[in-house]
Amino acid sequence: QVQLVESGGGSVQAGGSLRLSCVASGLTYRLNCMGWFRQAPGKEREGVAVLSIERGSQTYTDSVKGRFTVSHDNAKNTVYLQMDSLKPEDTAMYYCAAAANTWYGACVGNNWPARVNFGYWGQGTQVTVSS
Repeated sequence: QVQLVESGGGSVQAGGSLRLSCVASGLTYRLNCMGWFRQAPGKEREGVAVLSIERGSQTYTDSVKGRFTVSHDNAKNTVYLQMDSLKPEDTAMYYCAAAANTWYGACVGNNWPARVNFGYWGQGTQVTVSS
């Protein structure tokens, strides 16, 4: 069993920064693909960033490239999403997700959300960016 617990959300003004954390516990040794998603009211869930924990490779959706960075600390079983230069359109509920036994190319390749079975999800943390 795997549990994901997210934290770090909050309210900031445009241009500000937040760092989200996702702590994984339980049987985590097979997890090798970690994703961050977000969903705003009335909108579809969107893949934001993904990380191959084996290689450290990352993929980002175009709207956050250059502003968001995903990283991990294996010793702490924690994945981070550093969000800089936040914009009002970044306002959403942010979710951490994890996949086990995932092919590297599927994890960080093009169209990665559809090619990965994210079987574990966090509870979400709200990010609100004001103009």
